[in-house]
Amino acid sequence: MDSRSNIVEIFSTFLVFAADRCSGWTKDARLSRQMHKLIEQTPQQTNENFWVLYWYNNMQNPHSAKLAKEHLIAYLQEPCYWAAQKTYTSFATSQYKLSDHFQIAISQVDKVFKGFDPKSGFSLKNYATAIFGSAIRETLRQYHEIDICTDWGLLRKISQKRLVESLQSAGLSPTTVTAYVAAWNYFKSLYIPTQATTTRQLSRPDKQTWEAIALAYNRANQPPINTQTLESWLLSCAKAARTYLYPSLTSINTKNSSDDKDWLDNLPGKEQDSPLSQIIATEEQQTNFSYQTEINKVLVAAITLLEPQAQEILQLYYLKGLTQQQIAKQEQIQQYTVSRRLTKARELLLRSLAKWSEDTLHISMTSDILKSCSAMMEEWLQDYYKPSV
Repeated sequence: MDSRSNIVEIFSTFLVFAADRCSGWTKDARLSRQMHKLIEQTPQQTNENFWVLYWYNNMQNPHSAKLAKEHLIAYLQEPCYWAAQKTYTSFATSQYKLSDHFQIAISQVDKVFKGFDPKSGFSLKNYATAIFGSAIRETLRQYHEIDICTDWGLLRKISQKRLVESLQSAGLSPTTVTAYVAAWNYFKSLYIPTQATTTRQLSRPDKQTWEAIALAYNRANQPPINTQTLESWLLSCAKAARTYLYPSLTSINTKNSSDDKDWLDNLPGKEQDSPLSQIIATEEQQTNFSYQTEINKVLVAAITLLEPQAQEILQLYYLKGLTQQQIAKQEQIQQYTVSRRLTKARELLLRSLAKWSEDTLHISMTSDILKSCSAMMEEWLQDYYKPSV
């Protein structure tokens, strides 16, 4: 496959999963046609970073944003897959499949586009890999929390604001929402778990508690309800909360066959100040941001300056894969001490990376760039402590 054909493929194809395995790639004919036309106009541009910047800049144009996003989602299929595979291997006992990991990650692609800064010195692929990995881990943590919660435990944990949002999202009328929330408030007030039972493991209230909740509700609300209706309401609250807070996984890789319009004519590619012209002018600047070797030296040097225990905690956390609780037990210190030292170590590394960026790249450290650097540093730490094969 020549370089031009390769560019067309990576910006117009999508992964397909079957039986929880990646079964291959499917081509979006519309995206493929558009890439072919563009490359015919600029046959000298066969560098993928050029086209990443081209589509990224087009995302800022309302007329071409949708198309640009589709091309970049195609481009990010591979880093999304590797991030999914990495977390899937790490959480081998998880009930979620590799394809679920992939869908969790790709659903966070807007977060990638929002946080990415082409001037930060990091490639879109590397930045996306860090964001995808973080998104999968956080979502799995939340899913695990909700999976092991009983309905009654969930109702004890949820806030009133989230409950109202859940019920409204379920399409319930304002009157019904008000009634359900009132019943839930009496449930939280009168159903007090024992110390021997954790919140997430709460069992169904006993008959006496149901009667007390119904009595309290009926004193302040009309029409009165019985305990069966009360339980039905609360179970509806729990179902709405699960659906709203943790919706089922859906794929954004699904093609929309009805949307087959050729968007190429809407691209401002022939104007003097078009994204294409801007990228041609800045392409040489982009190549000057290839400082991975220097970044590696900066972070390795920063690690050597950490206190011995901080270095050991980093090794246990990233190399051995121990949890903070396990590290605390092994080191015979409190868990919050482990958490503080991990945070402090990351802050020191980030500070070193930020100083290098300011001194070498002359980039001012805005909050967005710091967030980007932090995500990249986390991915670097995982790779740096990765066990050698």
